[in-house]
Amino acid sequence: MDSWLTAIGGQQYADRAMAWARDTILVPDTLLQLTCILLVGLVTLTAARPLRGTLLRQTGRLPPGPLLPVAAALARSSPSILLLLLLWFGWLAFTATHSAATLLRTAESLVLVWVLIRLSSHLVRNEALARVIAVAAWVIAALNIAGLLGPVVGVMDAMAVPLGNYRLSLLLLVKGVATTALLIWLANTAARMIEHWLDRIPAITPVMRVLAGKLTRVVLLVLAVVLALGSIGIDLTAFAVFSGAVGVGVGFGLQKVVSNLISGVILLLDRSIKPGDVIEVEGTYGFVNALNARYVAVRTRDGKEFLIPNEDLITQRVTNWSYSNDLIRLHVKVGISYQSDPHTAIRLALEAAREVPRVLAEPESTCLLVEFGGSTIDLELRCWINDPVNGMGNIRSELMLRIWDLYQANGIELPNPQRDITLRNPEALAAALQPHPTAVTRQRA
Repeated sequence: MDSWLTAIGGQQYADRAMAWARDTILVPDTLLQLTCILLVGLVTLTAARPLRGTLLRQTGRLPPGPLLPVAAALARSSPSILLLLLLWFGWLAFTATHSAATLLRTAESLVLVWVLIRLSSHLVRNEALARVIAVAAWVIAALNIAGLLGPVVGVMDAMAVPLGNYRLSLLLLVKGVATTALLIWLANTAARMIEHWLDRIPAITPVMRVLAGKLTRVVLLVLAVVLALGSIGIDLTAFAVFSGAVGVGVGFGLQKVVSNLISGVILLLDRSIKPGDVIEVEGTYGFVNALNARYVAVRTRDGKEFLIPNEDLITQRVTNWSYSNDLIRLHVKVGISYQSDPHTAIRLALEAAREVPRVLAEPESTCLLVEFGGSTIDLELRCWINDPVNGMGNIRSELMLRIWDLYQANGIELPNPQRDITLRNPEALAAALQPHPTAVTRQRA
């Protein structure tokens, strides 16, 4: 057997493996690190379920908001975070005694990657993006464990292209993309938190909440981009020429866009049009569904949604049916015959208004005799509603149908239009209608 192992070189490899294990693993520092890792693992396993359950119960008591998903993700990943913290404390303790802590450092790197993957899977809704984050974390951890992270970083930094006075390397590009994505995510998260906080303040009107939320989001996003550019060493003064070119482009080609943006800010500030208002613009009648930066979405009763530019609402005549309040008076005209009693007709019209649920009791409805027409006595029923968003034509139709039923039941006639013609000289008309004698003679011939 020994001769066979010697023949194939197995004994030599076995001796080398034993020597490596004796010099690397079976040493006090490595055994102490393994013991520390096992103890940390046992402590984490013991505290994992109670810790996760307690944190999840505390998270369930939080009010809904942008911080709730973050808190829930941290609660679900709490055992992994606890393991990472304990390993980090162990690594600090070993390095403080001037001992090599390679094994603890490797375990810490692996657990850190696992924590990042767990958090990204809970926080990032895009599955592809979460997969990219997981792959990047594993690659960085593998390079760090193998001791190749420094050389790889050096190679990426060496792959550079000079752009004037600026040196663009692959490492700088990767850092810029990662920093920009992180800062934009933080800006959006902070903007959602501020918007949620503004929604909980009753003293702020809904319009001012929308305006403050939009301005806050824009400011945070601009700040994130500026910080990201500054972090990769780009001189922001170089954008002075670019901003001048953008200004010229705005002056010539983006007038309407900028005008709509400014008009949207004006609408939010003067509160002339608010979400939920019932407006009419050039025959388009509906309620305001949303106020956006460039347009206002107006939804009609038939389901159509018109996107009206903000500039049109500033420069054109707009009828806002619910500007100061939701009270709207309806006018329903009715014509009765001269043979009917107008007093009874007025009483029945008011009765019809009282029987329609959407008509308000206060202010009180009225019915007036407005004109003696050519063939009818013209009445006008005036009543009030406070829900114009539910439609105007339907309630007017309901009122007229109820008036029709009451008038038919009580003998009030709704006549058709008619005209009486009086002939002053009927003999001349009869003579004109008689056939001419010459024509009669020719017909006989």
